Amino acid sequence: IIYKKRQRANNIHTMATTTAATTTGAPAEDGPIVIDTQHDDMVHDAQLDYYGVKLATSSSDRTVKIYDVSGSTYTHTATLQGHEGPVWEVSWSHPKYGVVLASCSFDGSVLIHREARRCEWALIYAARNLHESSVNSVSFSPHEYGLVVAAASSDGRVSILTHADDDSWSIQYIKDNSLGVNAVSWAPYEAYMGNRSFTAAPEREEGKGETNEAVNSTDSTDMADTPRIVTGGCDNRIRFWKLSSQTQTWEEDSCTLGTSLSHSDWVRDVAWAPAMIPGMNFVASCSEDRTVIIWMQKGGPQNEWEPTLLHTFNEPVWRVSWSVTGNILAVSSGDSTVTLWKRGAEGTWVQISTVEDVAQAGSTETNSNVNAAG
Repeated sequence: IIYKKRQRANNIHTMATTTAATTTGAPAEDGPIVIDTQHDDMVHDAQLDYYGVKLATSSSDRTVKIYDVSGSTYTHTATLQGHEGPVWEVSWSHPKYGVVLASCSFDGSVLIHREARRCEWALIYAARNLHESSVNSVSFSPHEYGLVVAAASSDGRVSILTHADDDSWSIQYIKDNSLGVNAVSWAPYEAYMGNRSFTAAPEREEGKGETNEAVNSTDSTDMADTPRIVTGGCDNRIRFWKLSSQTQTWEEDSCTLGTSLSHSDWVRDVAWAPAMIPGMNFVASCSEDRTVIIWMQKGGPQNEWEPTLLHTFNEPVWRVSWSVTGNILAVSSGDSTVTLWKRGAEGTWVQISTVEDVAQAGSTETNSNVNAAG
């Protein structure tokens, strides 16, 4: 399970170079591996790559650090610089495109680095002044869509950066909401594959001479393969967006959200679960209102998303992250704990584990995205 949480680094030494770092951790006993990041300031994000062998961390010290992870040991291999403000999030691309890492910052930019050789990183694209305000979230798309990055900003927009065969990058913008966007997450490529046969041809209703075209009017390829994202904003809402196959522009999805439950404060994070049950999709959202909501959609992409309250926590909830199999959700809250939740056979969500922060965060824990979205 890959989970993310904020912590304050204990060691204030920072590697100044961008390559050839050498710090190696000692083997640890069974349990969480504690990594001394050597960041100068608050750590905001930590992400393992596709194979789970590289770790990237981002910090208010304006740097991103890279570690090789093997078993219970780790080696610091690089420090990436270039941002002019706190770095909020990082995201790894699929290994099909090499070892590529995107980072976003309070400075309104997204930087994309590639490891050309072991421990040697090169900046391949710098989207500076991409947004008029802080870029709070960054996420690579499923590899089937190409090398594509989505970035959510406090200026109320989401940018989509797409790499072309000539090594150029194009940018599209989505106007989400005027108060600011805190998080963005991609739908898995297989999200609606289970509905392809349902929508491929209109079904004839028993006893009637016409087909049910109203239900099955959406083209099957568009339904199954259309890129989709979900966003969480400072207007307390989540929104679904899709790339129109006709205009090749992003538009808000026509699906509806159930009204029985909603957030009453800023949505801090959203996460679309990996596809695990054909015909069912899950999205988790967390908020300053101390709640986590699980949104479930049965059937096709036009159907309603039904909300279920996972839990009301004691503190604001910062992050949600699904396991690679999509059946376990990790929740990181402001009380410096990470809880793991699993959906039971009857559809109820049960807490299965708690991971407490070993760092003495306590009263020193800060809301790292408050300035980013404010």
